[in-house]
Amino acid sequence: MAQEEIIFLVEESLEEGFEARALGHSIYSQAETLDELKSEVRDAVRCHFDEADLPRVIRLHMVRDEILAV
Repeated sequence: MAQEEIIFLVEESLEEGFEARALGHSIYSQAETLDELKSEVRDAVRCHFDEADLPRVIRLHMVRDEILAV
């Protein structure tokens, strides 16, 4: 039975671009732009799941760290 959605944690890469890690699954992807990352994540999900088990929704949870001086 397919799950409703899969959630990816998206962070800016230390080098450049973006990285995405699926929560609860061994799926990782990276790309230089957000548009490229979206395409890479879709491809990774399609490769990871059988057609009958594909999640209906891919949710990208964007995380951004900011450091403030006191």
